[in-house]
Amino acid sequence: MGHCFSLPSSSSEIHEDNEHGDGNAVVFNGLEFGLDHDLPVHRLGSVCSIQGTKVLNQDHAVLYLGYGTRDSELCGVFDGHGKNGHMVSKMVRNRLPSVLLALKEEQNQESNVCEEEANKWENACFTAFRLIDRELNLQVFDCSFSGSTGVVAITQGDDLVIANLGDSRAVLGTTTEDGEIRAVQLTSDLTPNVPTSSSVAGEAERIRMCKGRVFAMKAEPCNQRVWLPNQDIPGLAMSRAFGNFRLKEHGVIAVPEISQHRITSNDRFLVLATDGVWDMLSNDEVVSLIWSSGKKQAEAAKLVAEAAEAAWKKKLKSTKIDDITVICLFLQNKEQPSCTMHT
Repeated sequence: MGHCFSLPSSSSEIHEDNEHGDGNAVVFNGLEFGLDHDLPVHRLGSVCSIQGTKVLNQDHAVLYLGYGTRDSELCGVFDGHGKNGHMVSKMVRNRLPSVLLALKEEQNQESNVCEEEANKWENACFTAFRLIDRELNLQVFDCSFSGSTGVVAITQGDDLVIANLGDSRAVLGTTTEDGEIRAVQLTSDLTPNVPTSSSVAGEAERIRMCKGRVFAMKAEPCNQRVWLPNQDIPGLAMSRAFGNFRLKEHGVIAVPEISQHRITSNDRFLVLATDGVWDMLSNDEVVSLIWSSGKKQAEAAKLVAEAAEAAWKKKLKSTKIDDITVICLFLQNKEQPSCTMHT
């Protein structure tokens, strides 16, 4: 049976005139969802987006503090690709939070649904990603070979739910018994390179079964890409994404990989970032950089973004720098509403 659902109107989506945003990275608090602005106590977070050497920054990001309820947060980073990738990532960033929240509230109102909150968020994510992809197919701008990654993290109390498409990534910074910080990768990079023995096996196999082709270019022998059956286009570097509708019939899907995690007292912070960070810095380097910054939580995202930018410049002599976007959410420290965003 199909899912009956009325999409929230555009009045509930994100707009770039938000006082805490610049159009690419925005921060909201519970006031936007009708909560008492004096009551919510939320975790601390920061966002930073740096444009690379492209004409436009195709990354978009959102950090919601007090997302629907005063003990919830939502983080999302979206990395566009293709001619209209910047419009795809912007539309997904603007619409997904409101659609996702409406789906979650719909489940709360169904008396026959007696599930854990994390499971409700997981169900909402599956449906929301599908609905947003369907909306994209109706846009006036062409999404045939344009699309976006998406990694979204939702916290509600100590529950953490991660939904992921593509090669943006979520990493947890957690302490060991010895007090050392270590990185725990919470998502898989969903590309054709995913080994068939992993928990998300079959990315390349799924594409080939749908008559898509998977192979690497001579200049990048280690990076498998997705191509049409009879044309050497577009060479998509990921196996799951929003948009890219010419490849949807050839195995590229908008079905997210979803995982749950129970936040403990050892879990210090969560980092979401586009591949402009992970192509230059390892998980351990990012986590160590944030940990070594001490109490400077408001500067954490900027610190990581600037380190990635410096690595790009050093490695490629500024000839190519990818767009870089980072969200850092600290999981233990809480305070009254405030918003931090750097560009």
